[in-house]
Amino acid sequence: MLRIVTQLVEAQTELRRIRDRFGEIGLQAQEARVREVIDQVKQKGDQALIDLGKISLSLSRLKVSGSELDAAYQQVSKELLKSIQLACQKAEAFHRQRIPKSWVQFGDAECAIAKRYRPLTKAGIYVPDGNQAHLSWVLMQAIPAKIAQVQQIIMVTPPGVDGKIHPGILVAATEAGVNNIYRIGGIEAIAALAYGTETIPKVDVITGGGHFEVAMAKKMVSDLVRIDTLTHPWELLIIADQQANPRLIAVDLLAQAEQHPYAASILITTHLEIAEAVQQEVQNYSQQISTEKALAHYGLIIVVETLEKAIELSNFFAPAHLALYVDEPWETLELVKSAGTILMGSSTPKMVGEYFGGTAFALATGIGLETFMQSSNVIEYTPIALRQFSSVLQVLAEADGYLSGIDTIRLRIDGKNKNE
Repeated sequence: MLRIVTQLVEAQTELRRIRDRFGEIGLQAQEARVREVIDQVKQKGDQALIDLGKISLSLSRLKVSGSELDAAYQQVSKELLKSIQLACQKAEAFHRQRIPKSWVQFGDAECAIAKRYRPLTKAGIYVPDGNQAHLSWVLMQAIPAKIAQVQQIIMVTPPGVDGKIHPGILVAATEAGVNNIYRIGGIEAIAALAYGTETIPKVDVITGGGHFEVAMAKKMVSDLVRIDTLTHPWELLIIADQQANPRLIAVDLLAQAEQHPYAASILITTHLEIAEAVQQEVQNYSQQISTEKALAHYGLIIVVETLEKAIELSNFFAPAHLALYVDEPWETLELVKSAGTILMGSSTPKMVGEYFGGTAFALATGIGLETFMQSSNVIEYTPIALRQFSSVLQVLAEADGYLSGIDTIRLRIDGKNKNE
């Protein structure tokens, strides 16, 4: 059952505990084991993937075949296929509005500055538990990579005990532009993407995540390959006033809790009646859904006196997703300082952002177009331009104590004068 907290100090303590839950769990992870697995994959390649796999697989079955993809299309319903395609269209439209543009600007004094963007060559995306249809994890990683024009999008996901991957995942990956899919997960999947094996190519960036050993593996290989943020989108904080519907709130909290054992489902309300009604609704619904661990450890209801205090606590927690189920959400928005994605009003559930907008997942995880692009700053100063600004540059360098820096300017100016 969700606990109700009415004391401010206790509320802050609980929010801090929930906020810092990943750091605590990370300290308990088996760092030695993670490093050992990474080293085995680095040294033995494909053979290590076979030896370390949770199920028996041959090398020929590591990669999902074209016939399996064709079969997956036959296994999903027409409604699901159309829904996946619509979600792809909406997510693509969102990301196309955010494509970074290379630019160049020429100054009056014979100087030029520019910003250059280029897509990465290979991207590796990790989808947890390929035995279930984690469609949002597929779409919100693959689609920005596709729009960024990554040449090769490689997906890894752990199969079920029968060695199969959920057909919905296979269809979503195909529709979203994934080029190759491998039935492998865990630490060894991250190591394979980072170092490359005979079958799986080395990538330029690894995104997505699973359990905490996967997150630790990503951190360990981050000096070799770019990774996305190590945070997770498993947080929903709802702020509700007296007009909010307790049943809707309860279902939203449960929907969050069912996504992961460490998902945080939090309600902050200004009315005790709402808190108690939500608590009862959650108890009624939770008997049908496997959310016990998440709700017991990271579920919470807080009652405060004012809406301003509720937002203050939300800013303190800084949730990945904040839902404003209040009478005037746009007025309340002005007070929000820290939140990844903000859901405005009770008609905007988190699922809208996850499947259609691209915003919820991207902001919560740090995955976006620039994740899959390499940017470079370009600067050119002609001798005339350098001479014009040389005194200013030397004064700044001298103030910072960069004596050799002064020489890099002076020698160029003096050398140019001698040539003249």
